[in-house]
Amino acid sequence: MKILRINMSEDAPEVKFEDLGQYEGLGGRALTSAIISKEVNPLCHPLSADNKLVIACGLLGGSAAAMSGRTSVGCKSPLTGGIKEANSGGQAGQVLGRLGIAAIVLEGKPKGDDTYKIYINKNGVKVEKDNSLKMLPNYDLIEKMKKEFGEKIACISIGPAGEMKMSGASVALTDMELRPTRHAGRGGVGAVMGSKGVKVIVLDDTETTPRQPKNVEAFKEANKKFVAGLQKHPVTGQGLPAYGTNVLTNIINEVGAYPTYNFKEGRFAGARKISGEVEAELEKQRGGNPTHGCHRGCVIRCSGIYHDKDGHYLTKQPEYETVWALGGNCGVDDIDKIAMMDFLCDNYGVDTIEMGATIAVAMEAGLLKWGDADAAINLLHEVGKGTHLGRIIGNGAAFTGKAFGVERVPVVKGQALPAYDPRAVQGIGVTYATSPMGADHTAGYSIALNVLKTGGFVDPLKPEGQVELSRNLQIATAFVDSTGMCLFIAFALLDQPETNQALLDMLNAFYGWNMTDKDVVEYGKKVLKFERDFNLRAGFTKEHDRLPRFFYKEPLPPHNTVFQVKDEELDQLFNW
Repeated sequence: MKILRINMSEDAPEVKFEDLGQYEGLGGRALTSAIISKEVNPLCHPLSADNKLVIACGLLGGSAAAMSGRTSVGCKSPLTGGIKEANSGGQAGQVLGRLGIAAIVLEGKPKGDDTYKIYINKNGVKVEKDNSLKMLPNYDLIEKMKKEFGEKIACISIGPAGEMKMSGASVALTDMELRPTRHAGRGGVGAVMGSKGVKVIVLDDTETTPRQPKNVEAFKEANKKFVAGLQKHPVTGQGLPAYGTNVLTNIINEVGAYPTYNFKEGRFAGARKISGEVEAELEKQRGGNPTHGCHRGCVIRCSGIYHDKDGHYLTKQPEYETVWALGGNCGVDDIDKIAMMDFLCDNYGVDTIEMGATIAVAMEAGLLKWGDADAAINLLHEVGKGTHLGRIIGNGAAFTGKAFGVERVPVVKGQALPAYDPRAVQGIGVTYATSPMGADHTAGYSIALNVLKTGGFVDPLKPEGQVELSRNLQIATAFVDSTGMCLFIAFALLDQPETNQALLDMLNAFYGWNMTDKDVVEYGKKVLKFERDFNLRAGFTKEHDRLPRFFYKEPLPPHNTVFQVKDEELDQLFNW
């Protein structure tokens, strides 16, 4: 496996392959965070030539391991000012691995305003100017790439928001149908790709073969046990395949942790209308598909295909976070309107969580009324067109809150909170506050134990035990994000010791390692250390590891609780 470096500063961009060297044994998030921490000046401007964009497959990317197709995208974030790893499904991670590329590192910055496309296959790399691609939405862009390069490709691209360098801009990765539906959404990674002048990276793995393990038989056996464990678990084997991630809407609403009207209430009256059950039924009725993988080799298949009322493709199955952000949080209970907003976010290349939180802040400011889905759709079109208002919204919730004088802005380190209120699930509040990434549910998904009772139970309404819970989950997650595995395997890993062992056996068979659970913990800690070290040098202090003050002061109905974990406890999370 090699690192591919592309320096965009030269008149003719410079391309070079190099050995992993000091980064040997790192993949996915570990690799992106190590490169950013070691090579990027933490005080640089995120859109400057000094920042780098790193796109990495996981340790098992390109192999026959089930669930191993995730891609990590890392940089200094224009949204948070700290380190960022945004994680995505789609085909790119597997294709990168098959091409023998552990990471693509985009460096430097073009002098002019030309737009570039990059084509990579087994024979090498071509970097070409193509100004006909300027400001194309993602779907139109990918159609153009298909005509030029054929159907057997995977694409990594940005929409107009990335080109306009908006802090809410995402990086799109194509799915199995070659649609730009999977997004490294968080932290403005799309703006950094835009600052490098790169519109699209086309990956072609024609005539390549999967990466081979050192011990083929042991790898096959471990993979078989791993898949069996996932299929046996009620979450990964039944709930997620049937209803997708949006199975959570009714569950989180029921427990009173569903943030509604910009985090004012914990339950939404219209939740049932936009639930995963309703969504799956509609998909079946209209000829879509509620059970679908986002990349080949996925056995959970929590994605889906959503058709409009006329039976035409509209978007991928909107995820739980998306349905909440653009739905319940804004008082919208029309699943078709939410699906349209999901399509627009994918097409213009913006993060659905950030946009939903931002639209709710705009509603609080009085720019549009609560529940007005059509006005919200128009606002997303403003983002795509880059109007003055669109540029404010496209730069996220914190920026919009400042622009319109809104006090209640739900962000940590400048990044919008996802779909669980920290007053009703105290553990996720700890993760939001302390993750080096800014507010991020995936960094330490306490919902598993606080709500779903997977792997144990910690009372979500009490502060006791939440710091330890978040710490352990953040360490484990940093490791899983480095393997290239989908985070949803964690449900089975927490409940089934044999499935956890099967993952280790797979890695050990692949690399010839002797990794134990203890080594997993040390690996996760190492990743978090890279990230914390970068943020420290970027000027972050313990005061940045805090929730907005209104979570400590405003009780949340129906439980009427506030966030109760003390600052001194939060400060101990990384003292392991």
